[in-house]
Amino acid sequence: MDIALIADDTKKELMTQFCIAYCGILSKHKICATNITGKYVSEATGLQIERLLPGKQGGTQQITSRLSYNEIDVLLYFRSTSQDNFDEADLNLLRMCDVHNVPIATNIATAEVLICALDRGDLDWREIVNPRSNYNKRRRGMQY
Repeated sequence: MDIALIADDTKKELMTQFCIAYCGILSKHKICATNITGKYVSEATGLQIERLLPGKQGGTQQITSRLSYNEIDVLLYFRSTSQDNFDEADLNLLRMCDVHNVPIATNIATAEVLICALDRGDLDWREIVNPRSNYNKRRRGMQY
């Protein structure tokens, strides 16, 4: 599965600690993240993470674009609770999750629920939806 990570400045340490705790589960999946979040998490966990642009410099839009093509299966977005931090890019990101039925966690409690569900196989239905999934790559290789 493809997992995207975004953490506002005040939540980067929390995201890093979360990823340390669930490193065993996350290591089984493909992860992308905004630049600094990806740097912190990869340095702390050793996970291979595709680092995108910094969030406010286009990284959030890159993840939104992947969501619009249904290439993200789970989004963990630890956002600041400050009202000043929410902008149009954040609204587009959340809207794309709703449009494409992508599970999103905006805090550590829902992130834990999603990661445990992912580990149990509860989100395997996303494999059929995601065009980049191994399931769909195998199907495209079949001759009809």
